[in-house]
Amino acid sequence: MPTLLLSFLALCGCQPDWQPHSREVTATAYTLRPAETRPHARRPLGAWGHPLKPGSHVIAVSRDLLDAGLVRGSKVWIDGLDGTFVVRDKMNRRWKNRIDIFMGEDVEAARQWGRRKVTIHWYTRTAPD
Repeated sequence: MPTLLLSFLALCGCQPDWQPHSREVTATAYTLRPAETRPHARRPLGAWGHPLKPGSHVIAVSRDLLDAGLVRGSKVWIDGLDGTFVVRDKMNRRWKNRIDIFMGEDVEAARQWGRRKVTIHWYTRTAPD
C-alpha cells in the first residue's frame, strides 16, 4: 500500500518530497486491436509512442488527469487490482476523469471489465522550497 511508505517515512523523521493523491475515476479497458491503438504503426503503440506488449501493467489517462499530475511514466495503484500500473498512454480529449486499463490481446477480459468506478492512487513530486 503506497500510504504505508509515507507513514514509515514520517515516523523515521524523513522528509518525503512526494505528495500522495487519490481519486475515484471511471475505468474502462482496451486491447491491442487496431481500432484501439495506433493503426498506422507497424507495432501497437500508445499515444506517446511506447510499445504496447501483452502482460504490461499499462493505463491510459484522460487529459484532465494529466493536469492532476498523472503524467507519462507515473506509477498508479488501482484499488482491487494487484500490482503497479504505469501511465504510458493518453485518451481522446472527449473523456474526463477516466482511465483505460490495457488488457493486451484479451478482448474477452476487456469486455468483462466493462466500465466501473475505481479509486486510483499516485504520487507527485513536491516543489523544493
